[in-house]
Amino acid sequence: MRTSPEWQFATPVKCAAYAFESNCYDSATTNKSRLVRVVIVMALLRYLPDVPLPPYTYVSGRTPHPIRDPAGHMYGDEPGRVELLVDDWPQCRPYLRGIDLFNHGYYWEAHEVWESLWHAAGRTGPVADFFKGLIKLAAAGVKTLEGSLSGRARHARRAAQLFRIAAKDLACRDESRFMGLSLSDLAGHADAAAREPDASPIADRRSVFSFQLTPG
Repeated sequence: MRTSPEWQFATPVKCAAYAFESNCYDSATTNKSRLVRVVIVMALLRYLPDVPLPPYTYVSGRTPHPIRDPAGHMYGDEPGRVELLVDDWPQCRPYLRGIDLFNHGYYWEAHEVWESLWHAAGRTGPVADFFKGLIKLAAAGVKTLEGSLSGRARHARRAAQLFRIAAKDLACRDESRFMGLSLSDLAGHADAAAREPDASPIADRRSVFSFQLTPG
């Protein structure tokens, strides 16, 4: 593993372990209506442990709008210049900030960060499609927290499409990986997210996905 200073920003730090619950069919019975609870314990990672996570994630109608509401956790923040470092992604702090936010269940906030990188990528082309896929994946999380599983499925399916488009167009770059992530794995995760029958977060965790984004 590289140990140069520029790699340090992308070295994940384990912060906490939580249980993710999901409904699935009991393969030991022919009664397809019977469901069992599966608990997957995952250690959540931080790629920018020096940057605090927000006090809450925005859910429409439940928490203050981060930007428009004076009580919002981003109220008054001036948007700074965003630098997109595709070939040196371990130094691309906005990208890694989005990863941290997504993994910890801050989907609206991750969406905002990745949207700034989508604009920096020119909004069209394979790099922009990659970020748009991440944006759609975050939007699927937002819709889940809002209670719209149809919205979750719609955004997750679109994310899978965008990751496959980006993988095809970026075939000449680092095989199937881009900015440390496997595009084929991303598409598979998005497909699975669209199919998951019960994606409600359990009480002690905001995450509504059974996977993490782990660039490396």
